[in-house]
Amino acid sequence: MSLAVERYELGFIGTNSYIVRAATDAHTAVVIDPVDAERLQAELKRLDATCEAILITHGHWDHLTGVAGLAEATGAPVHIAAEERILLEDAAQWAPEFARIRPYTPDVLLDGDETLELAAITFETLRVPGHSPAHLAYYADGCLFSGDVLFAGSVGRTDIPGASWEQLVESIRMLSERFPPETTVSPGHGPETTLGAELARNPFLAELRA
Repeated sequence: MSLAVERYELGFIGTNSYIVRAATDAHTAVVIDPVDAERLQAELKRLDATCEAILITHGHWDHLTGVAGLAEATGAPVHIAAEERILLEDAAQWAPEFARIRPYTPDVLLDGDETLELAAITFETLRVPGHSPAHLAYYADGCLFSGDVLFAGSVGRTDIPGASWEQLVESIRMLSERFPPETTVSPGHGPETTLGAELARNPFLAELRA
């Protein structure tokens, strides 16, 4: 399998949304962290693809702004970590007012370590706490959708409620031991990178190189 991954930098702070298909000519897709429902619907139409599922990496507001709109428009089931469902279900309480996130009740609750067969793609769910308590990453066919755990040259913030530097480092250590260095990392913000590049050069990961 060769995944076709489209990245869109959307929203107030440039959050990445992804449309993922089994191949460039595939007509079903999975959307990860939908930020702008209208833009993503237009892109799905351009790609001649229907959204079969919505995957959420974590419950921070900037990754949730398009969830309700896209789910209602497509009927695609929303998948999120069970422990972070409240951040979507009661979004108005947790998100800044300007974000105008509509709450949504997720369809599938995840704990991590599940296998999901969606749009002819096999996704592994990975529990990677640190930036948020029940953060999930999704792995499929050599590509790791890391959310806000690992970025090109940086890592997720740990100076916010529910975050932990120690947990974040251990989550990245687990990913580096589980997947090969050539694994593509598609993060929640910024450009793609690889696990190997980050382990070799990311200034925040010096303790993993020790």
